[in-house]
Amino acid sequence: MAQKRGSEGRAGARKVIVENRRARFDYEILETFEAGIALEGPEVKSLRQGRGNLQDAYASVDRGELYLVNAYIPEYLEANRFNHETRRPRKLLLHRREIDRLAGGVLRDGLTIVPLRLFFNPRGRAKAEIALARGKKLHDKRETEKQRSWAREKSRLLKERG
Repeated sequence: MAQKRGSEGRAGARKVIVENRRARFDYEILETFEAGIALEGPEVKSLRQGRGNLQDAYASVDRGELYLVNAYIPEYLEANRFNHETRRPRKLLLHRREIDRLAGGVLRDGLTIVPLRLFFNPRGRAKAEIALARGKKLHDKRETEKQRSWAREKSRLLKERG
């Protein structure tokens, strides 16, 4: 189910843990989904400390289930021998038709499933925002960079003039 992000009040506040800022530069985001993550205890505690990395992470469909692959959640030091593997595949929890929609986009259209951010929802559950995305070509990346620099320049000029 595609989620639209509006201005959320205090009750709808989210605590963002990790954000994959590079994904918006490398990919054209077509549709976003909010998925639960099946985590072990030490992983949740490590995320609560605000640690983790989505740099080279992606999601893949395997036998009808969606997995977050190569996401780095560091070991929780106080867990000792009960710690987890830092880059293990983690199951993403979505409705069947959402998984089918993502799988269809990957198989039919050659799209990619990229994680955009990990966050805790207002109920304290760890969630992942994933997106169905199309990779940008080099000229598209240059165009994005031009638009960003122009926006910065424009805001600087407006600030100078008052």
